[in-house]
Formats: sequence, C-alpha cells, structure tokens
Amino acid sequence: MFERLIRELKELERTKLISVPIEADQDGYLDRECPNNDCLFQFKVDEADWEELFKDEKVFCPQCRHEAKSDAWFTTEQIEQAKDQAFKHIHGRIDKALEQGARDFNSKQPRNSFIKMSVKVTGTKPMHYIMPVPSKEEMQLKIQCKVCNAKYAVIGSAFFCPCCGHNSAQETFDNSLKKIQDKIKNIPIIRKAVESVSKDEAENTCRSLVETSLGECVVAFQRFCEVDFTKRAPEKTIKFNAFQNIEIGSTYWNDIIGESYSNWLTIDELTRLNLLFQKRHLLAHTEGIVDQKYLDKTSDSSYKVGQRIVIKEKDVLELIGLVKKLVDTLRQK
Repeated sequence: MFERLIRELKELERTKLISVPIEADQDGYLDRECPNNDCLFQFKVDEADWEELFKDEKVFCPQCRHEAKSDAWFTTEQIEQAKDQAFKHIHGRIDKALEQGARDFNSKQPRNSFIKMSVKVTGTKPMHYIMPVPSKEEMQLKIQCKVCNAKYAVIGSAFFCPCCGHNSAQETFDNSLKKIQDKIKNIPIIRKAVESVSKDEAENTCRSLVETSLGECVVAFQRFCEVDFTKRAPEKTIKFNAFQNIEIGSTYWNDIIGESYSNWLTIDELTRLNLLFQKRHLLAHTEGIVDQKYLDKTSDSSYKVGQRIVIKEKDVLELIGLVKKLVDTLRQK
C-alpha cells in the first residue's frame, strides 16, 4: 500500500537541491540584498552582467562595500518565497504518492470478497509546481560602472560598484549632493508632520537638518577633492581636512594645475563660498557661536562675537551650487 510513498520519500532523500528560479524585472534586473545584517541594503543588478561580469567568489554591497560570495545575495523575500515553494512542492509530491498508493490498494481488492476494504486519503492539496519568484518594481536610479561596465540600480544613492567594488569619487559626490537637495526639498513636509506632535520639536528638527546639510556639503566637496587630487598627484601629501579650508585647498590646486578657485569663481562667489565654509566650521567646533576668528576670516559685519549664526535652506542650496561649479570645472581640467 505504501510502496509509492516509500519510493517518493527515498527520491526526495536523494534530492539535494530544489531549484527555484528568480524572475528579472521588466528592465532585465535581478533583486539583490546585502547579507550584512547591519546593512541589508537592497539593489538590482543587470541579469546578463550577473552571469557574464560578476565573479562567484566576491560581490560588493553598493552601500557599505561588504564582501561575500555571489550565492549570499538573495533578498529576504526571495529566500522566504523559495522556502515556501519548496515546502509546498514536497508536500504535493507526498500527497500525490499517498493518493496513488490508495488508488493502487483499492484497485487490487477482490470484487466478490465477503469483506471489502478501501483506503481514502483526505486533506491533500493539488500538486504544486515551482514558479519563478517575482521581482520587485523597477528602480529608477540606474548606474553603469566606469571601470568594469557592470550595470546596477538602486533607490537613493550608491557608493560602490557591486561587481568590482570601485568607488567613484564623482558618483559619490553627485549622490551626496542629490541626497542633500532632497533633504532640503522635503523640509516643509517634515516640518508639517512633526508639528502634529510638537511645534518645538518641528523647529528643532528642521533647524538641525538644515545645519547638518551645510556640513554634509562641505564633507562631500572635501572627499571629492582628496580623491581627485591624489589621482592627479599621488606623490604629494595632503594635510588632514585640507579641502575644508578654502585658502589651503585653492593653493593645492594651483600647485598642480596652475589655477585656483579665484580662476573659477567670481569675487562675490568666492566670498560667499568662504563665508559658508566658515559658518560650517562654527557649527562643527563652537556649536554655531561666533568667535573672533570667524569675524577676522569673513569680515561678516552682520554678527558680533557671542551671537549664534542662522542657516537657512537657501544657504545650503547656494553652497551646493558653488561647490558643484568648482567640481564641474575640475572634471574638465
């Protein structure tokens, strides 16, 4: 009676792998997820590139640059759906073996026997056939690595190529500025949302977002300059945080290019750039309280020693425009 079931169980025991295909999205990209539990960043990779360019021994997270073998990058959803399908498939095969065994047993019973026995199997489900795990919706930001040409897609921003791990200073700078611009653009929405809880919290939250955005802009510019300068002049040593200082950074570029910020910005633009950099310095080192050094370096007559500087959204957007102008010029040199 149970011959079919025993055969099926032995066959399942010999089955080491139940393959569940992964479906690409309409653009031909596969879903992937960083296996680092502190990250779990989700992204997509071009399906053809995954087969042809990516290496089995090492794939990189675009967000944190965690390294792992290629079989470690399935998303949480893909793993759960694959487990569910595999379980249903095994369950279906066992149910089918039981039903067939019952039919075999019943068909072998003598027709004219005084005692008749039959077996009925209930509660079984139809045979489950493995279907591809569907993809998530397309991600709009698509990137192609300038080093290995691998194509990938993310939501928000990415800093590393998942195929070769390359960190593009230009892409990182552009992504950082976009993140800052998006933050500033959403300040009114954030303010309105937090005001429903507390107007004081809304004011403090939005002021903090604007002030930190100014610092993030300076750091993005510094990072780009450090990487780009090192590529151009690897033999030269750069002082720590040199490009957070307008005068020092400008001198560095003049030494290797023969031009400085004064060649790329107007006098008014250079004055504003220095002012905004110095305001960021106050926020980082004096909690925004004006000191004599600030007044000496900026000649800003709108403040006195002991006052606290005020940063508005327009100040951040202005600084974004100025550093972008410098970086765009450097890209052409």
